[in-house]
Amino acid sequence: MFGIATLVALVLGALLGWIAKTTDASWLVTTLDRIGTIFTNLLQFTVVPLVFTAIVVGINSLRQFGGTRTAARLGGKTVAWFATTSLIAVLIGIAIGVIGSPGSGMAPLKPSQATLDKLADRSQGDWWQVLTNIVPDNFFSPFAEGEVLQVVFLALIVGVATFALGEKAAPFVTVNRAVFDVIQKILGWIIRLAPIGVLGLIGTAFATYGNEFVKPLFSLIASVYIGTLIVLFVVYPILLRFVGHVSPLMFFRKAWTALEFAFVSRSSGATLPLSRQTAVNLGVEPGYAGFAVPLGTTTKMDGCAAVYPAVATIFIANLFGIHLSFWQYVGIVLVAVFGALATAGTTGWFTMLTLTLSTIGLPPEVIATGVAIVYGIDPILDMMRTATNVAGQITVPVLVARSEGLLDDEVLNTPTPPPLLGGEQVEPKPRVEEREVRETASV
Repeated sequence: MFGIATLVALVLGALLGWIAKTTDASWLVTTLDRIGTIFTNLLQFTVVPLVFTAIVVGINSLRQFGGTRTAARLGGKTVAWFATTSLIAVLIGIAIGVIGSPGSGMAPLKPSQATLDKLADRSQGDWWQVLTNIVPDNFFSPFAEGEVLQVVFLALIVGVATFALGEKAAPFVTVNRAVFDVIQKILGWIIRLAPIGVLGLIGTAFATYGNEFVKPLFSLIASVYIGTLIVLFVVYPILLRFVGHVSPLMFFRKAWTALEFAFVSRSSGATLPLSRQTAVNLGVEPGYAGFAVPLGTTTKMDGCAAVYPAVATIFIANLFGIHLSFWQYVGIVLVAVFGALATAGTTGWFTMLTLTLSTIGLPPEVIATGVAIVYGIDPILDMMRTATNVAGQITVPVLVARSEGLLDDEVLNTPTPPPLLGGEQVEPKPRVEEREVRETASV
């Protein structure tokens, strides 16, 4: 029922937005905008405490699987799969860009002064700036300023420290677990309002852009959607079937609510509680899911950090008649695989695109104008990018859990209600006994 209600809200919001645009009903535009803003704010204020506590609790949950070496192996496999799927995604993006050649033969559009002013206030992607921005100048500023990437950095350090301290840090971990549960409960209430929020968000988009929301730069829109759809419905299912030994139909049946919510909210962070619970519903051990999914929320973005920068870079180059060399394509790949840490929150696409454009050496005026052009149609691109991001953030934990014997097939094959809806979710007990027996045998 929740999925149907959200779909109805999606259609109704688009209709109301179109009516507001065509009739110049400013009151309706304002109403839709306020509904969407309030819902987004409700979600965003929970992201920082959720990410921090989830990672701290998740790292310490790895203790049940064995010692430090086991935890390190799980973390290493997770990051390796993040990089592998990013590599696949960026190669698909490049292939789509080269074959489809978006932007060829188009006259450059002149961005509005308002758009240029907005972009002037945003920091461009730069490798040194990215590395500098990871480390905060004090412990509390990332929480106050909502710097999600810095919060992840702090959470990883604190999580590893508490893991090393063991029982001495148990009270601190207990507090974090309690805060995490409280935030989960609050998010459960907020997400029940999703159909209303979706109506406002999609309505505002159509009311603001109207026909411009779809028509201009259609070649870029089509290329990004084709690339992300291939990753979402071809690459992930193949990996799930042949590596994770999981039915793609079962995966999408259980993940659809999270993917749908990601599509309309355009935020991996806001979708985090749904993503984590979906991974658990797919049989991933809850402790590992609590570590891998929050980490993936800020570092695993195949849509924003791989497919999109590849396609958009080729589009901008074509738009200005610039022929990309083989080594420039190699640069695009390297940024996608190693630059994913630059993505955080809802501005990851901007950082990754400007980082890619600057890495391959495009002139500053081309970068500024090109980004300004694609900025105008970003909302419709961001929907599909975010849905692809979230699908990858759920897929990788499933693959790693299968390889480590942490995937419960009984839970996987059991129908479940939508995540965080339809009552309290009952998380399966970790299969620690099986894990211990297997490790003892291997020793």
